[in-house]
Amino acid sequence: MKNSSRLIRTGLVACLVHVSQAGLAQDSSQISEVPSRSWASAPRHSAGIAPNPVQLVDLAIVQVYAAPTYGWRGYFAVHPWIIYKRRGETAYTRYDVVGWRAPQVLPRNYALPDGLWYGAPPELLVDHRGKDAESMIDDIEAAMLSYPYAGRYRSYPGPNSNTFLAHIGRQVPALKLDLPANAIGKDYRPLTSPVGMSPSGSGLQISLLGLLGVSVGGKKGWNSICWV
Repeated sequence: MKNSSRLIRTGLVACLVHVSQAGLAQDSSQISEVPSRSWASAPRHSAGIAPNPVQLVDLAIVQVYAAPTYGWRGYFAVHPWIIYKRRGETAYTRYDVVGWRAPQVLPRNYALPDGLWYGAPPELLVDHRGKDAESMIDDIEAAMLSYPYAGRYRSYPGPNSNTFLAHIGRQVPALKLDLPANAIGKDYRPLTSPVGMSPSGSGLQISLLGLLGVSVGGKKGWNSICWV
């Protein structure tokens, strides 16, 4: 009887080991069959967020998006951009800083207005429509022309794509831009000009190259000393 029980237990253990090994082998096979996707083949189709500009031809629209950056950096950083159209226009204009386009890092219509950023779906940060949007478009274009780093790019601590959108936010407070905390580069300021408006355009900021700084005022009151 004892021998029979021992044989049964041994058989069950052997079966479990065999099933586990087979399952692991199958999982490994499935994993190996998943192709590694490079940035060149990552999807960049529309996320379906931006309103149809043809249907809303009589409406001015200004929107700001942000999406996780490509690869593992997407866990820690975002890439933002701005799109807009005037009343009567049937297509959006998009601007964002693209580092690998240096020295021309500020292309026009580099990608679809609300396209995935190399596989990452964007989040809508700002949405203005109608007269408010129409009244700020000239100021937005003037802010883009005054961006001081149009020929420079550095992913950390800046200037980068977040530095560009923060510059627009400072110059156009009506945009009411509130970039997320992981928008690395939004607080970048040169050592020669460490004091100025916060990226939202509604407060005062002191920042040393975006590495150490403090801001006060606006909706958030004091913002604690931060490392970016």
